[in-house]
Amino acid sequence: MGSYLGIYTILVLCLLGYSANAEVFTVGGPPGSDITAALLKAFTSACQAPAPSQVLIPKGDFKLGEIAMTGPCKSPVEFTLQGNVKADGGSTQGKDRWVVFEKINGFKLNGGGTFDGEGNAAWKANNCHKTFECKKLPISVRFDFVDNAEIKDITSLDAKNFHFNVISGKNMTFDNIKIIAPAESPNTDGIHLGRCEGVKILNTKISTGDDCISVGDGMKNLLIEKVVCGPGHGISVGSLGRYGWEQDVNDIKVINCTLEGTDNGLRIKTWPSAACTTTAAGIHFENIILNKVSNPILIDQEYCPWNQCNKSKPSTIKLVDITFRNIRGTSGNKDAVKLLCSKGHPCENVEIGDINIEYTGPDGPPTFECTNVTPKLVGTQNPKACVGPVVKAPGQA
Repeated sequence: MGSYLGIYTILVLCLLGYSANAEVFTVGGPPGSDITAALLKAFTSACQAPAPSQVLIPKGDFKLGEIAMTGPCKSPVEFTLQGNVKADGGSTQGKDRWVVFEKINGFKLNGGGTFDGEGNAAWKANNCHKTFECKKLPISVRFDFVDNAEIKDITSLDAKNFHFNVISGKNMTFDNIKIIAPAESPNTDGIHLGRCEGVKILNTKISTGDDCISVGDGMKNLLIEKVVCGPGHGISVGSLGRYGWEQDVNDIKVINCTLEGTDNGLRIKTWPSAACTTTAAGIHFENIILNKVSNPILIDQEYCPWNQCNKSKPSTIKLVDITFRNIRGTSGNKDAVKLLCSKGHPCENVEIGDINIEYTGPDGPPTFECTNVTPKLVGTQNPKACVGPVVKAPGQA
């Protein structure tokens, strides 16, 4: 009987895509038990294994405290979360992290399970969106210096702060991720990225209280495709220029996405009185569907929330090679398109192509506003564009 069960286990692992020789480190326990110490031990063993291995959290609800799972590892590690892990429900002010994966090359996170940040109590204590002087709340899941990774079929629920924070990674794919928090939850960005190269975010649904996806400094070669965002603050490049050590942003593509009831749509935001002089170039938004999205297209180089900066000094962030193509749907207010570029560094080579944004509110038709930019206009624009010659799209009579 024992040998039969052993063969059965091997067959199941093979069907799930694991090597028959892969060692599986299972972490579990009674419902509601704290698995922090056991998980750290299991990950450390997997990380030191000479062959690819798997850490498995089976179905069930478990408590999980602050934990950092750190490489480098001797072989690739697969982390399979089938159950639900829950953070401390208190405010935990002063801590900036909950679950951390760091310094790992060759990593998979999957399994259909949930990271539950238990953020409800903490949101009431959070004022970081209003002031620099605040006590930080923990980011739910951090990926620091993680390369060649696939994060798939995972849910993040009610993060206290950002749901996922991705810093200094290379060749990472996020696929079929679900991110859920109330619209009123502050600072709960869905996925924040900075200083990464070769990241893809695919087939993902994000409903949260801040940016669905926020792109920080130093990002290169980012693809966002088939993402549904809402509620939230939209998909944002930036904010950029808040700190003096920031790096250039290059090659950002947002395509085939849907925005539903968001406070902003497709946004690029930089600080006036910026602490650095950098360039954000090659930013492309294409084939986007809007459903009652406020500020659907917005370049804001006067981004200064809660008057935390000196707006009299123009932004020193240069925006170059920006395109908005085939953007269609409905706006939640009359400001359909606002291109508010810096008077110190006017936007260069901005293209607006085939925009059709409807608005039927009582305060009038939708508007298209430009400051310190002369966009290239391709195809049709609704509302009527502010300035610039209209260029017929390929194939148009």
